[in-house]
Amino acid sequence: MKVFGIILIVIGIIMFIITGISYTTEETVIDAGPLELSAEKEESVNWPPYAGGVAVVAGLILVAINRKK
Repeated sequence: MKVFGIILIVIGIIMFIITGISYTTEETVIDAGPLELSAEKEESVNWPPYAGGVAVVAGLILVAINRKK
C-alpha cells in the first residue's frame, strides 16, 4: 500500500504541473476510389486541478496509514 500511496502522490504532483494532454489524430475526409483526402485533427484531454490535489491527499493518507502499522 505504501508504494501505491507514493505513486498517487507523484501522479497528483504531475497533474498539478500538467493540466492536460494534446494529441493529433488523422481522419479521412474524402475516400473516393483512388482519391483519398485526410486531415489532421488535434484532440485534447484536460482535467481539473483539484483532481491532482485529490490524488496527493489520497496518497498521503495511504502512506500515513501504512506508517502507523
